[in-house]
Amino acid sequence: MGIAFTVDTPLKVAPLGIDSAISLVDDILLEKLRKMYCEKFGIPYTEIHNNIRDFRAKRITSYLNLIQELAQKKFERLKDLAQGPSAELREYIELLPKASQLGQKLAEYLQLPGNSADFKDFLDKNLKMGGIEVNIMTKLDRENHDKGSLLPPEYNDAHAALRGFAQSDLASSLILSAGMNPRLYGHMEEFGDFYPDAQGQIKKKITLKVSDFRSALIQGKFLAKKGLWVSEFRIESGLNCGGHAFATEGQLMGPILAQFRDRREELIQELHGLLQQALSKKEKSLPGQPLPLRITAQGGVGTAGEHRFLLEHYGLDSVGWGTPFLLVPEATTVDDGTMEQLAKAKEEDLYLSDISPLGVPFNSLRGNTKDLEKSINIQKNRPGSSCPKKYVALNKEFSDKGICTASREYQHLKIKELQAKELPQEAHEQAYAKIVEKACACVGLGTSALLKYGLDTRTEGKGVSVCPGPNMAYFSKIASLKEMVGHIYGKSNLLERGDRPNLFVKELNIYLEFLANKMETTLVEGTLKQWDGLTEFAKNLGDGIAYYRTLFHENARAFRDQGPQIVTELSLAEKRLGQLVQGILGHRELCPTRS
Repeated sequence: MGIAFTVDTPLKVAPLGIDSAISLVDDILLEKLRKMYCEKFGIPYTEIHNNIRDFRAKRITSYLNLIQELAQKKFERLKDLAQGPSAELREYIELLPKASQLGQKLAEYLQLPGNSADFKDFLDKNLKMGGIEVNIMTKLDRENHDKGSLLPPEYNDAHAALRGFAQSDLASSLILSAGMNPRLYGHMEEFGDFYPDAQGQIKKKITLKVSDFRSALIQGKFLAKKGLWVSEFRIESGLNCGGHAFATEGQLMGPILAQFRDRREELIQELHGLLQQALSKKEKSLPGQPLPLRITAQGGVGTAGEHRFLLEHYGLDSVGWGTPFLLVPEATTVDDGTMEQLAKAKEEDLYLSDISPLGVPFNSLRGNTKDLEKSINIQKNRPGSSCPKKYVALNKEFSDKGICTASREYQHLKIKELQAKELPQEAHEQAYAKIVEKACACVGLGTSALLKYGLDTRTEGKGVSVCPGPNMAYFSKIASLKEMVGHIYGKSNLLERGDRPNLFVKELNIYLEFLANKMETTLVEGTLKQWDGLTEFAKNLGDGIAYYRTLFHENARAFRDQGPQIVTELSLAEKRLGQLVQGILGHRELCPTRS
């Protein structure tokens, strides 16, 4: 969900019992919003300048504590019956599913005369705030310097963000995404809130966002050996998602979810054994039984039927929705211009790009204002960003301090290097296009909040990057929170188009396109090893198609509305895969001696 789009979402939805997460990438943005909210609510504000020690962690801690305090006050007002049931309480009730026993009981209380103590007691015992979670991209762990000297690793960006959360008042979850960072994981050992207490409770839980079972097992074991328990494995579709896309080797979401379902107990027991050994060595409280471990999923879900099927068939604890909420002003912070672009977006407007300075495929929206800004700079023969925040200044090709590949500095040096090669014109143009394609993400993904709230953008500029998943093509209405939640629970329908593919089929087709693109890039100087990798990729897709044929046949009732369409689309996908396989085998035969 980017950097800005959910930066204050917990303040909006946590009092209504909805979980959401704050990105901890941009401490400058968090500090600006802390100042704004302090002024709005009459809270004393003292700026945390960047010349004080550990300023990044302190900014994050202060912002999280403020959001927690404000959200808690809103939640208490929601439960206040002094003037009768509040409008917020009635909204809370309306958001609940039709079959919710809690909703039915609350509705009964509303019919009773007066403001009984029993009603207040029931609210206190049964209503709870949504989680104020935080997210750290483990790859964004830039080293930092002070007066020219390299600071110790604990002052790296991700380390400081972790510390900012660890020292906050929050009792919630830290979501770690983008793969394993052993040194960052080691930093967690220093904070007691990540360990279970004598009752087996953990104040600050760990959630790992993973794309397959193997990754979950490796990272879970690594942490368990440190005495740290993973409370949730969040499985995200490799490609049918928003933001950065971490593709699997052709393994599809359905088979991956089945593996988690079938091996869940094995995973829990293995991690529990390692955890006990580690906690014993650290002389910390030992849980007698395995601690709770949630398995959740997200990525491309778009209907109540899909939501329900994932929960029931795969035994998931919950299913996450992200991209559609970019069209819900009550939940996310999206500037008006960007929201209009998102509402109008069709399939061809949403694409997997190479614009990220991280070198990871990135879901993007064509025509976003940050890309337009980038194009203008190229036309002026001044490609690249001024790089005011440097959160992705990780490339050390030209400097020990690291430079962002989307920066003007890096692209100038890279173009100068390219010119010295004196390549043929076509090869030169292709190489040049790859250099200038990178766009500033750490600024672009945060600017939306500044525009929405009328804050100063002189440093950042007004260009906005946005990173919706492909699912955005099927949501074309700016919706209220009630409408979106109603859509998730099947009370209403926000999909005006009837041609939206099933989420599994959509992901399959994205993977087929991804494979075709990988083949194209491998054609230039592909090695035997690379073609063998594509062969394995294609085999995994074939296994996935076979799995889906069985799945849809055995669960025909669950897919009765899309049944014929799914069968047709699977057949077309299988045909397309066959063509790609023939191409892979043919090209592989042309390089039998390459290693």
